[in-house]
Amino acid sequence: MKKIVLLGYMGVGKSFFGKELANITHRKFIDLDEYIQKNENTSIELLFQTKGELYFRKKEHYYLKEILSSDEEIILSLGGGTPCYYNNMDLLQKEDVMTIYIKASVETLFDRLKAQKSQRPLIAGIEKEDLKEFIAKHLFDRSYFYNLAKIKMNIDEKEVSEVVNELLALIR
Repeated sequence: MKKIVLLGYMGVGKSFFGKELANITHRKFIDLDEYIQKNENTSIELLFQTKGELYFRKKEHYYLKEILSSDEEIILSLGGGTPCYYNNMDLLQKEDVMTIYIKASVETLFDRLKAQKSQRPLIAGIEKEDLKEFIAKHLFDRSYFYNLAKIKMNIDEKEVSEVVNELLALIR
């Protein structure tokens, strides 16, 4: 596969695992959010605040198409919402693209995200006591798109090395 694409909810570890895989397989790693920030010369948070989510989603779609059109062998980590907008999952159904849904329970996601709220524009304004319910609803809304991935992998109660080894086995 020329392109390995990791998708799933925020906080699940897409970027972390993507970097690990890239180091081991000697592929280029691209975090879509970082790519957008670099090309737009601003943070995702500021894009959301100043131009709105619609503008951000259009740019996200544009840059996703740009990345997928390259001939490079890459590992790409998507933003949590990327698969859900502008028919992005259609772009990801190409033959040379392997999509992997990294899946975690609401409980696991809550445990990871409660400490990262301030760095996550989508949940920054949500009270801690409402966060689990928000994650559950959001995850439900997005699960249709996530489940279109060619491979689904649950990471609950797995060690980092176990997840990395499972991912390596899938892509080799």
